[in-house]
Amino acid sequence: MALSQARDINLTRAGTRVPAGDHHARLHAGFGWQVPGRFNIAQACCGRWAEGPDGDRRVALIAHGAPEAQARLTYRQLQQRANRLSGLLAAQGVRRGDRVAIVMPQRFETAIAYMAILQMGAVAMPLSMLFGPEALQYRLADSEAVVALCDESSIASVMSVRAECPALRRVLGVGAAALRADVDMAAGMDTLPAAFEPADTAAGDPALLIYTSGTTGAPKGALIPHRALIGNLPGFVCSQNWFGFDPARTPLQGGADTQAVFWSPADWAWTGGLMDALLPTLYFGRPIVAWNGRFSPELAFELMQQHGVTHSFLFPTALKAMMKAFPRPRRQFRLKLQALMSAGEAVGDAVFDYCRDELGVVVNEMFGQTEINYIVGNCAMNGQSHAVGWPARPGSMGRPYPGHRVAVIDDEGRECPPGVPGDVALHRLDVHGDPDPIFFLGYWKRDDATAAKFTGDWCRTGDVAVRDADGYLWYQGRADDVFKAAGYRIGPGEIENCLVRHPSVANAAVVPKPDAERGAVVKAYVVLAPDAAQARAGAPDATAWEARLVEQLQLHVKGRLAPYEYPKEIEFIDQLPMTTTGKVQRRILRLQEEERARAAASAR
Repeated sequence: MALSQARDINLTRAGTRVPAGDHHARLHAGFGWQVPGRFNIAQACCGRWAEGPDGDRRVALIAHGAPEAQARLTYRQLQQRANRLSGLLAAQGVRRGDRVAIVMPQRFETAIAYMAILQMGAVAMPLSMLFGPEALQYRLADSEAVVALCDESSIASVMSVRAECPALRRVLGVGAAALRADVDMAAGMDTLPAAFEPADTAAGDPALLIYTSGTTGAPKGALIPHRALIGNLPGFVCSQNWFGFDPARTPLQGGADTQAVFWSPADWAWTGGLMDALLPTLYFGRPIVAWNGRFSPELAFELMQQHGVTHSFLFPTALKAMMKAFPRPRRQFRLKLQALMSAGEAVGDAVFDYCRDELGVVVNEMFGQTEINYIVGNCAMNGQSHAVGWPARPGSMGRPYPGHRVAVIDDEGRECPPGVPGDVALHRLDVHGDPDPIFFLGYWKRDDATAAKFTGDWCRTGDVAVRDADGYLWYQGRADDVFKAAGYRIGPGEIENCLVRHPSVANAAVVPKPDAERGAVVKAYVVLAPDAAQARAGAPDATAWEARLVEQLQLHVKGRLAPYEYPKEIEFIDQLPMTTTGKVQRRILRLQEEERARAAASAR
């Protein structure tokens, strides 16, 4: 793709600086989509940079903690390794449209895998290394993935469920995982040429299959097209304060005028780490730091200092930990931060003030979801005088990013007036009547769920908000029962199903319990099976008996799902609140937890 063909968004037509202020209306009205008919994420994020005159010098990836000789990968090296992996996957029978699972953390091979799969016209399916066997088995089987790429963090879990995934033909291993896999990925790539003819994909062809949590039943796979990356770019550029580009220019003419270095602890298997960090950074030809170790405030500050990180995406939970550990970070660390985006839950006044006063950046909150990502947020530009941006209001989700027509709607799909709560929704067309490229293609093999997501041309997020007179959105809660805990999106259905598989459990309901540090923690209400209820009744110490079962149930969930999904608290009750049609009324339990939290707070 020539650089001239990559001019797919135009964020500003202004060429002069104006006093700091609110430029949202002008940016939104002056924006127009430029989506090419043929587009491929891998070519836009790697191929064009690798082919450039500085492709062998332009750094794409930096591995934190690696030996200096192995710490950097240029765009040309990234492309050559992706080409070899594409050839290896083709030799394993991978064809256009096939789903290929990537079960690896932040590391060079993960980025190589995305580029290799996408340039083939195949569909990359990211899966978290935190997933237990049960979570992996469902997604691998439902997607009919033909190949899985694993490292030592995931190989054991994948191999343990392989027999239950009939479509899974090959498992490729990275590093130590090669000993247990069908194919040693590195050895296989070494025998293949560094050239590969990429597929000619349409912008609307499927690129990614990302499974999202649901309130009932199993998770749903959201099928994402190549053009969705284009749809992400306005929000990314705005939330990253123009990503180091001159605000008086269009930030899409090559990347030479930005020195941005990006890092986020968000896993590249999640929408946030992939679509809000890895891919847009590579799209603009800039380096992103990879680190797959455990997060800590000290690690975060040391990493940002060592690599001169200028732009980041940090969850509010991480920022709270950093604030407590290092209340005056610039006394200990030399930081170069120019922009910081946060999402997943509300930042809050204390963290907002900390970022502004101690980190030197006004944090830009952002809102989106896998199906329609990066649609609302802020672009504070750190309060400086530019021809772009708009003020951030602490606690607000922000305003619609340019190119996205967002509204708060009622049950009939009518826009709610200011101050009236409703469902946050995105229209298929922008304010000029052009199609918005951000939309997912639909849920994998779930036409019914896809249809239920829409009311006419409005795609509902399931999040309730209020719009104020200035167009800022203020989050009110989930319309359904999905919730956020420590930045992770939690779907009660999967956890409840896992709990019910334990012989001591007859039924279960999962709700958020308010928590001052993490926003919410996972709590489960459990109805005991008859045998278990009888055993408790006959126990000499019922409290001790319950405590032992709580530990068993927590380990039961931990071993099958992701660690962040296990219930931190379990309460045993005789029966769950149900509707007349037999549906669990989680709302009653959720309100009960909120009331208990208020009572506890007032008693202190």
